[in-house]
Amino acid sequence: MIIASELDTHLKLKHGFFTREGGVSSGVYEGLNCGYGSGDDNTNIDQNRSIAMAKLGINRQNLNTIHQIHSTNVVVAKVSWALDDRPKADAIVTDKPGLAIGIMTADCTPVLFADPEAGVIGAAHAGWKGAFAGVLLGTIEKMEQLGADRSQIIAAIGPCIHQASYEVGPEFTDQFLAKDPQNSRFFIPSSQDNHRLFDLPGFVLSKLSVLGLSVVQSVSEDTYADETKFYSYRRATHTKEADYGRCLSAIILKNDLG
Repeated sequence: MIIASELDTHLKLKHGFFTREGGVSSGVYEGLNCGYGSGDDNTNIDQNRSIAMAKLGINRQNLNTIHQIHSTNVVVAKVSWALDDRPKADAIVTDKPGLAIGIMTADCTPVLFADPEAGVIGAAHAGWKGAFAGVLLGTIEKMEQLGADRSQIIAAIGPCIHQASYEVGPEFTDQFLAKDPQNSRFFIPSSQDNHRLFDLPGFVLSKLSVLGLSVVQSVSEDTYADETKFYSYRRATHTKEADYGRCLSAIILKNDLG
C-alpha cells in the first residue's frame, strides 16, 4: 500500500493506493485484485477487498465503489450500497465518517481528495477521457456541495501509466491540440513515426493545479513498468494476456471509534 504524505498527516483520514502485492488471486490476477469488472472469481475479490479494508480498519461492506465508465459523472455516497447497485460514474464523494470510497485503476490515474476540516472526501478515476472531459473539476464541485472549501482541499495523484510507457497515435494527440495548443507540452516524440509519448500524470497535475486547491501531491510510480506491484491494461494488451486485475485506491473519514 502506498501512502501520500500530505493526506497521511491528518488524523481524521485514512487512505491507501493499494498495489497488487498480497491478496489471494492467481493467474493473470495474481495478488490483490479488487476489481469486479475483471473475470476473477468474486470470492477472491471479496477476500482481497477484505484484506485491503482491514488496513483501513473497517469491514469490506463499508467500502463503496462504482461501475466506472470513463465519464465525468460524480456521485455522493451517503450509505453503503450493494454490488449490484453500484452507480455508473467515475468519482465518488462523501461526508460520512466510517464509509470508505474507492476507485479501480490499471493504468488510469487514481486521485484521492480531502478537506479534513470540513470532513469531506473524494475519489476520482481519471483516465485520459475523464481528465480531458472534466471529472476532476466535477469532483471538486460535488465536494463543495457537501461543504468543502476548495482552498482547503488536498489532492493526491496515485500510481498510473507514465510517459515512457504511453505511446499514442496522431488521432489521440490531435484531440488534445485541438482543445488547447498548449497541451503539446504533454507529448514528446516516440520511436515510431508520427506517434508520441503522452504524459498522463502531468496532464492530470496540470488540471488540478489551476483549481485553487490547498495542496496537490503526486505519487510517482509507473503501473506499466512495474509488473510486480501493479496491474496494467496496456501491458496485458501488449503481452496478449486474456485479462488483467485492478488496483484499489480508497479513502475514509475516521468515525468516533477510529
